Amino acid sequence: DMVTAASTYLFEATEKRFYFKNVSILIPESWKNITQYKRPKQESYKHADVIVAPPTVPGRDEPYTKQFTECGEKAEYIHFTPDFVLGKKQNEFGPSGKALVHEWAHLRWGVFDEYNDDEPFYSAKSKKIEATRCSTGITGINRVHKCQGGSCATRPCRTDANTKLYEKDCQFFPDKYQIEKTSIMFMQGIDSVAEFCNEKNHNREAPSLQNKKCDSRSTWEVISSSEDFNITEVMVAPPPAPVFSLLKISERIVCLVLDKSGSMSSSNRLNRMNQAAKYFLMQIVENGSWVGMVHFDGTASIRSDLIQITGSNERDKLLGSLPTTANGGTSICSGIQTAFEVVRKLYSHTDGSEIVLLTDGEDNTAGACVNEVKQSGAIIHFIALGPSADKAVIEMSTATGGVHFYATDEAENNGLIDAFGALASGNTDISQQSLQLESKGLKLNSNEWLNGTVIIDSTVGKDTFFLVTWVQQRPDISLLDPNGTLMGSFTVDAVSKMAHLSIPGTAKVGVWTYSLQAKADAETLTITVNSQASNSAVPPITVNAKMNKDTSSFPSPMIVYAEILQGYIPILGAGVTAFIESNTGKREVLELLDNGAGADSIKNDGVYSRYFTAYSENGRYSLKVRALGGASAVTRNLRHPLNRAAYIPGWVVNGEIEENPPRPEIDENTQTNLESFTRTAIGGAFVVSNVPNGPLPDLYPPSQITDLEATSDEDEIRITWTAPGDDFDVGTVEQYIIRISGSLLDLRDNFDDALQINTSALLPSEANTKESFAFKPGNLSEENATHIFIAIRSVDKSNLTSKVSNIAQVALFTPEADYTPDDSHPDPGPAKSGVSISTLVLIVVGSVVIVSLILSVTICILNKNRNTRRPRTGF
Repeated sequence: DMVTAASTYLFEATEKRFYFKNVSILIPESWKNITQYKRPKQESYKHADVIVAPPTVPGRDEPYTKQFTECGEKAEYIHFTPDFVLGKKQNEFGPSGKALVHEWAHLRWGVFDEYNDDEPFYSAKSKKIEATRCSTGITGINRVHKCQGGSCATRPCRTDANTKLYEKDCQFFPDKYQIEKTSIMFMQGIDSVAEFCNEKNHNREAPSLQNKKCDSRSTWEVISSSEDFNITEVMVAPPPAPVFSLLKISERIVCLVLDKSGSMSSSNRLNRMNQAAKYFLMQIVENGSWVGMVHFDGTASIRSDLIQITGSNERDKLLGSLPTTANGGTSICSGIQTAFEVVRKLYSHTDGSEIVLLTDGEDNTAGACVNEVKQSGAIIHFIALGPSADKAVIEMSTATGGVHFYATDEAENNGLIDAFGALASGNTDISQQSLQLESKGLKLNSNEWLNGTVIIDSTVGKDTFFLVTWVQQRPDISLLDPNGTLMGSFTVDAVSKMAHLSIPGTAKVGVWTYSLQAKADAETLTITVNSQASNSAVPPITVNAKMNKDTSSFPSPMIVYAEILQGYIPILGAGVTAFIESNTGKREVLELLDNGAGADSIKNDGVYSRYFTAYSENGRYSLKVRALGGASAVTRNLRHPLNRAAYIPGWVVNGEIEENPPRPEIDENTQTNLESFTRTAIGGAFVVSNVPNGPLPDLYPPSQITDLEATSDEDEIRITWTAPGDDFDVGTVEQYIIRISGSLLDLRDNFDDALQINTSALLPSEANTKESFAFKPGNLSEENATHIFIAIRSVDKSNLTSKVSNIAQVALFTPEADYTPDDSHPDPGPAKSGVSISTLVLIVVGSVVIVSLILSVTICILNKNRNTRRPRTGF
């Protein structure tokens, strides 16, 4: 019902262009079977547009969209809670279908909210305090409405002496009955609202996220410049109702398709593949899964039919099916087609089955089966090993919703084990998945050590697994638990050159210490540690990593993202490092930041970001992220998520407020401390082209400043921002150009013509540090200007300039509070002393007036008496 209603509403709101045609509903494996349920193909929870899950914090049912990319870019997913979907929250958020359209605009077209809880009011050109909204045609009243012990009090909002705006507890209560049609991105729950704000009715003054993130463009301007809009036309007939597919998750079906061609005998590839495949079979693939195996060279052969894993016996049987020799050619299509045969032996179709294809070679016939793969309903996961792995398989992987990983021949980077470790099911509850805590390697000479620590935090510890690999000779291995107790012997697999140890029960919380001593020269040692959630009712801390795109052409920059969550709650304050490895094993190291500047779109949202421009060569690159949380620094951010459907505190009906249940509030500064933790995550592979040979030219300007803020103190304006770098967010810029204007649009569209501020005394700081500058604005050219608008451009040493920053503003007046005639005797509400602040002010002012009158009368009488005795002189 929600989606059907949303489809009609979306159609009208987008001027008869868009509607929901096909909708797949993915049903949990634990639900009862009914005949209408079909097996999913490429659909998974991991790739869902809309997730229905418990609220981030109990009682907080606001719908929101996980959105950390730029304006106009697709977001991650929409999160609805069960109570919201069941229609229990319509008073607070409006009809669920309308709220879905609000969130869909976030998700699909990358627009932002037109309200702002951090800046709910602003100084308007009208010289009044206005509620942040779009459009200003939405009517309502501003009030403080507080309830305590079953009784509620309402009073007018007071102004704050510092901000000159309304006090913190002031809220905008919309009129229940309106005629204004815009905007869906403000309050979708208002009955009359049915459209997005457009260029004509957009409120550019308001400090909304939409204005800040989208250069003050309206939501309809952003939507109508999208690719969707450009490939559609206005429909004459009304749209058909959505077609729903009910898909139920069932057992996982995985077939390993492993390359044993001649090239796999070089660079220790065959054994490294076997080490990683054993790790997958022993530790990663879930109980209940069906697993088969195919080997291929110039032809393919079935090594194991599908076996359902219920314990160690089935896992051991599969371990015995791995290839032992490498020779022959490479026929990728044979391997995939044989895997389909394996699946069809047990099932009538291949829908939803997963093929894990590992290959190191090119195969000019691989393109021949691309269409067959696309139509199969199967998911292809592609692990490319070495620089020559076939590129045609990337298309199969992308088209089927699979993942694409890349591992070089540099074994110390542990890329192959990381790739297999990332192949947990996209449809298994996170509490059942194996999470990687550590992944490290080193090249050593004889008797040298690989030492380190790994933190087991309280959210993990079940089924904890330590894996050590080597190339030549078994190392000495020492592992101490947090109490300093030496752990038991590792199980050694001398043939595959690996050793492992499983910790029974739940591993002790704390710092575990490992020491590996090499026993041969030019040895390569690696250690991998993973664990599962210790308690299914407590979400574990997770890290996900990705690039903003899968392919790039020099000099186009890329962005690295790493998200740290506990359940759906963002984790702040972690140290996050990205390792990016090129085709030939060259590594770049980047510190990722959650500071709301440079590549990071939103501050303190648990998404850590950075630009990547250090291309060294063409070809594949891999991404790996390490997150380290220190106990004193790491917090859980319990604030309401951004980009959510507006909560309606109540409605104004006949001048009276009909309040909604108060939203469960958590103080905006509330962040709960977290214990220490470590995590690693692999982010998949990406491909770069057109990188020139030799030294790269300086083609990267400073990044756009996106967090410029301004405050006014008498005749001086102070601005603050985060410093960009010489190349996006790395290095130091050469200079800043600051310009001001009395017109927002003139400054945005004609920055170079605006009045420039003297910045000769402003020496730029290194990227990602906080900058501050004060100036006196001088005379603006615009007459009747009510605001000063300020923007910055940065210039680097090659004279490359950044985009114009977000536009900050200061008012040239003290705005009037919006009191209505019936507010002359407001109910002050309960006060601790029994007397409100306004009453005290009136008493003080009254006393001063009375004293002044008494003084005036006394002075007049005295003067009169003097005048009777003194003769008039002069004037």
